[in-house]
Amino acid sequence: MSTTYTLDTATSRAHPLPEPVRRLTVPAIAARKANGVTAEPIVMLTAYSARMAQLLDPHCDMLLVGDSLGQVIYGLDSTVKVTIEMMIAHGAAVVRGSYRAVVVVDLPFGTYEASPEQAFATAARVLRETGAAAVKMEGGEVLSPTVAFLVQRGIPVVGHVGLTPQAVNALGGYGARGRSEAEAAKILGDARAIAAAGAFALVVEGVVEPLARTITQAVSCPVIGIGASAVCDGQVLVIDDMLGMFERVPRFVRRFDDFSGRIADAARRYAAAVRDRSFPADAEVYQPKP
Repeated sequence: MSTTYTLDTATSRAHPLPEPVRRLTVPAIAARKANGVTAEPIVMLTAYSARMAQLLDPHCDMLLVGDSLGQVIYGLDSTVKVTIEMMIAHGAAVVRGSYRAVVVVDLPFGTYEASPEQAFATAARVLRETGAAAVKMEGGEVLSPTVAFLVQRGIPVVGHVGLTPQAVNALGGYGARGRSEAEAAKILGDARAIAAAGAFALVVEGVVEPLARTITQAVSCPVIGIGASAVCDGQVLVIDDMLGMFERVPRFVRRFDDFSGRIADAARRYAAAVRDRSFPADAEVYQPKP
């Protein structure tokens, strides 16, 4: 059910918009793909903070609180080390900062694979403590009973197949998947199983382009690509990669800005102003009242 929020414009940092906003819903996202066609592609980006969510929200249909935060926020070498506490803290912040997009939170490695019951307990905690609309889980056909278990109990699920970063140790790296016929068939089977289990959307990451096309045509739910194909029903990127915060990015990333360069330049100018005592200026300090 849609929720309408009336925003308090007196506290603009917490509530940046002056008019009521209706948040998109999981059924609305699922319905974007009708009879195998998505007329308007779904726009998705990752977000990890309230302020970033505020900036991205007007432009995105979905905001993903990805476990990629382990690398881009915490400097970890993989997503395997991300904890449920990290995901909940950042998920709650993104929900507080957004009013339009459907917020999806990744379930971290080791918190859902053991059994459907474990996955339900983890997902229920995430939704309860963050206010997010859905969870995302990595895995193929073996995970389909878990997806069905959650969906049947009222927890919307986004699937994730292809290159699954939580399984990097088993995969042996981050290279593109589906180059061999056997691997492509396996990933296609995974996608079909997760969609059939009730996932309302499916992230397909790091697969060869023809396979991404085949998956998009083969499943009824929207397919959101990352390193996949332009014909997918939507696209997602890690926000820090898209903004140019890192020099080394995967091949599938397009850098839409050079934030790292602009931040470095701002820091340089700030340092110079401090050292030559031009900052703070008179207008930036408090004087005694007459």
